[in-house]
Amino acid sequence: MGLWQVDAETLARSRFLVSPLAETFACLKLLHAGAGAHPGERDWLRRHGPAYRALLAADPVTARLVRAGLGRDWIADFLTPTPRDGETFADGVARVRAADPDAARADLRLSAGGALPAVLERDDLPQRAAALLEWVWEETVRPSWGRRRRVLEADVVARAAQAGRGGWAAVLDSLRPGTRWLGGDRFQVNRHAYAPRAVAGAELLLVPVTPRTGWVSWEEPSRYAVVYPCAGALAAAPDRTPVSAALAALLGAGRARVLVLLGTPLSTTQLVALTGQALGSVGRHLRVLRDAGLVERRRAGRSVLYSRTAVGDVLVEGAGVSPGAAGDVRVGRGR
Repeated sequence: MGLWQVDAETLARSRFLVSPLAETFACLKLLHAGAGAHPGERDWLRRHGPAYRALLAADPVTARLVRAGLGRDWIADFLTPTPRDGETFADGVARVRAADPDAARADLRLSAGGALPAVLERDDLPQRAAALLEWVWEETVRPSWGRRRRVLEADVVARAAQAGRGGWAAVLDSLRPGTRWLGGDRFQVNRHAYAPRAVAGAELLLVPVTPRTGWVSWEEPSRYAVVYPCAGALAAAPDRTPVSAALAALLGAGRARVLVLLGTPLSTTQLVALTGQALGSVGRHLRVLRDAGLVERRRAGRSVLYSRTAVGDVLVEGAGVSPGAAGDVRVGRGR
């Protein structure tokens, strides 16, 4: 398994970080895979997949670069620089573009699992990778970055609340399939068979993305990151969260959608962003659901978070609604 030995100091310094570059690379992976995990992803692929395939068809060198870089068990390191605080997309992609060509080719040999085709034995691979990421950002991510950022921040708030209730072990256990806190100083970051890596006195960054994917990256010896998919309900596009006809008939469609989403603790503002409903409507739904004993609220720092009660869980599950845990993901770089 991919095992990180995390000391108490590193665990105490663990924190969440939202990265536009990580979101863009996750979308590149989704475009390349061509298969969505939920209706929101499938709609997104129908809109953007044809243009992506046409772009690669017109540029066979970049097409081979992507195929080699998104390896079966490993991602070429230069494609996924470890996120930094306050880094814009332009800042992050500049680090991809500045990668050493020799190091980039070595990374690609590792991710591809062998020798590179002759067409990739060239020095402009970092520039080509950066240009492709810029296209993905401008065409598929930037137009919706405001909503995406709110969704990512909602996930961060929910995970922080989870850490407050159950400690970091509860958070690390639930990031994505393959991550587990094993006790002591052992954090399993994936299921791949790699030698343990000592992560002592470093920062451990937890970076959410909306596509159902993930990976790890590091800047030794000071920064290590685990990129993970948002909770299923958060990753879906607005108005895509599944709500059964029975639950909608009982509560009303808007109120039922709010109840389904509250499998993850969320604030009123986050519910507005995710449902597309007006603030007043969300507030009325929450009041009715609280009065009925289906949701509860608590304070987390400066935020007030709402979540389903046990009675609310029974009602949602009885109606056959599943907000969807993050599905299994193919990961690279021991990822």
